[in-house]
Amino acid sequence: MEPAINTLAATAFALTVGFFASALWATTETAAASERPTEAVGVWRDSSPHRVRFVSTEKNVALEVLDWGGSGRAVVLLAASGCTAHEFDDFAPKLTDRYHVYGITRRGFGASGFVDGEYGADLLGGDVLAVIDALKLTKPILVGHSFAGEELSTVANRHPHRIAGVVYLEAAYPYAFDNGKGMSMDEFQQIVREPQAPPPNPEDLASFSALQSYFLRVHGVRWPEAELRQEWEMTSDRVAKRRRFPGSAILMEGTQKYTDIPVPALVIFANPHSLGPWVGNNRDDSIRTAIDAYSSTFEAFTRKQEQALRDAVHTARVVTIPNANHFVFITNEAQVLQEIRAFIASLH
Repeated sequence: MEPAINTLAATAFALTVGFFASALWATTETAAASERPTEAVGVWRDSSPHRVRFVSTEKNVALEVLDWGGSGRAVVLLAASGCTAHEFDDFAPKLTDRYHVYGITRRGFGASGFVDGEYGADLLGGDVLAVIDALKLTKPILVGHSFAGEELSTVANRHPHRIAGVVYLEAAYPYAFDNGKGMSMDEFQQIVREPQAPPPNPEDLASFSALQSYFLRVHGVRWPEAELRQEWEMTSDRVAKRRRFPGSAILMEGTQKYTDIPVPALVIFANPHSLGPWVGNNRDDSIRTAIDAYSSTFEAFTRKQEQALRDAVHTARVVTIPNANHFVFITNEAQVLQEIRAFIASLH
């Protein structure tokens, strides 16, 4: 979400898939620290054990692809809207004991390229398939967080033979599944307008470590520092302001309606949602009523979406984790890892 992690989270609901025209796919590789910001005390280096490469798709839009290595089946992580693949910097290495793990930063965000006037589910799904082709991956498992669910659904519906399965991490909202019996897009628009926590104060912006502490204290999520560095600008000695990624303004353009998930699927919901310590512990009567009403509405809409999926997609495993954050793979890492491993083990 924007000023706070939950604003990012709401925008973060995104997944796109689709058809890509014939083009020349090229990959280049660069050192993981080659484009990192510099702090006053020296050069900061990303400690996550990945390589960074760029895959060029149509019109030479280069997508940032992280490669954490590992052996076994290929797993491709797709980031939330407003985020980059670095949101998985702490999570991805936990999978490399069994799988070869990659992450994609979608066009218009982070270090990935962008072309004005071009967006939509099919285009973003085509980008995912372009990376699969460039890396020569055979039927990978796609794991999408939040709005990446759109990319999962478009790939699964248009090119089911290209992937082995999909995992929706708080990502199966109406942009990814809508058969008219679950949460509607109008209802979804209601839940993205949640009560807002206070923004970081000057002390919280003294360093990226301080900003990490702010998000943990207020929202209950400790973000990888590399992700914060992708999303926030800095001056010579402190964090400055959030970056405005060009993809943010048009992310919802070109969304489609998907009524099925025709590949093996694991669907993980947080419900009821944890909105973080600031919301959960807030006792200000002037906003407590609004928070309680919002939470109740969110829980009911999500429950309806869960049931619609269970009823319509009988091959999907739908898992509900009570009181988890939208960034469920961070706040409930052990359970999410367990579910993903069991799901992949069940695939042929």
